[in-house]
Amino acid sequence: MDRLTNTIRPYAWGSTTAIPGLLGVEPTGEPQAEMWMGAHPGAPSRLDRGAGETTLADVIAADPERELGAAAVAKFGPRLPFLLKLLAAGAPLSLQVHPDLEQARAGYADEESRGIPVAAGHRNYKDPHHKPEMICALTPFEGLCGFRPPPEAAALLEGLGVDALKPYADLLRAHPQDAALREMLTAVLTADRAEMARTVAEAGAAIVRLGGPYAPYASLVHHYPGDPGVIAAMLLNHVRLQPGEAMFLGAGVPHAYLDGLGVELLANSDNVLRAGLTPKHVDVPELLKIVRFEPADPAVQRPEGNGEEVYEAPVDEFRLSRFALAPGAAPHPLPDGAPQILLCTAGRPKAGEVTLSPGESVFVPADEKVELSGIGTIFRATVPE
Repeated sequence: MDRLTNTIRPYAWGSTTAIPGLLGVEPTGEPQAEMWMGAHPGAPSRLDRGAGETTLADVIAADPERELGAAAVAKFGPRLPFLLKLLAAGAPLSLQVHPDLEQARAGYADEESRGIPVAAGHRNYKDPHHKPEMICALTPFEGLCGFRPPPEAAALLEGLGVDALKPYADLLRAHPQDAALREMLTAVLTADRAEMARTVAEAGAAIVRLGGPYAPYASLVHHYPGDPGVIAAMLLNHVRLQPGEAMFLGAGVPHAYLDGLGVELLANSDNVLRAGLTPKHVDVPELLKIVRFEPADPAVQRPEGNGEEVYEAPVDEFRLSRFALAPGAAPHPLPDGAPQILLCTAGRPKAGEVTLSPGESVFVPADEKVELSGIGTIFRATVPE
């Protein structure tokens, strides 16, 4: 078992206080958006097995079957298939979707064949992998996820009293649901930018004035003035997670995190297509191929029971669970055979003989058994059996 040293990413939308507060350190004044735990090449965790510090990626590359297990290597190759994060949103993230596995492979192959550099700002597919995600709230956590029913979205737009939005509301009422959503999103993202900026400004003033059901969109108006994503975001369900609650985000589901601290587990990929709320590249034609235009009520998970509380996700790359370790409880042995990252978020529990404080994590190789004990909360990231 290896205690991990992890990189904190200073993205502009990050909270300045949430991650320092969990770690028990003084804020630097700079945004601290994500702490990465895993072997992602952009910021792999670091560890020391007695011969000096190295990266988890290098350790895995040296002996994949020992670190990951034969089954994981056979299915995913010699790479850790998941990435665990602490995510701290102090401002809204971009409105985005992720491709499914087939779309990712095809898109990556196409851009490779056309010689588009991986680091190019207009590149959509950084790798041939999909990027399903699970977010579990550590504090009250707000986000947007999945499409509302079109009539509900139309009523929300009409309630702003902005004449320029009436044609978009009419689109939502005039077609079958999937066609209505597609036409509406296409119209918003392809509208004249100057004209749309004026519409967003007028809508933004109404959003701030009216509050109530419009309150979740006020921060979008503040951080992204004139961005068509402000209008597109109103097509989505507003979700508020309480601590311990989670939601799964599958391929093609539009979403944006707004505020809060959570544990995020995702497939190890960088593939993101944006729909707005960002200065970055928005490839509308490619985006429209990826988005699933299906109204869906976000399935908020509230796991119950003693011992290991599992957050269900219909994917092969990861499995997220939580242990709330109570005083006097018997130790919890964990199965071996697959790689594991264990993250403490409360108390001072133990993984084997290693005592963990909030924000600390360990990597457990596939060939090692470990049990959890003490008092506190531990999240477990692994590969499904």
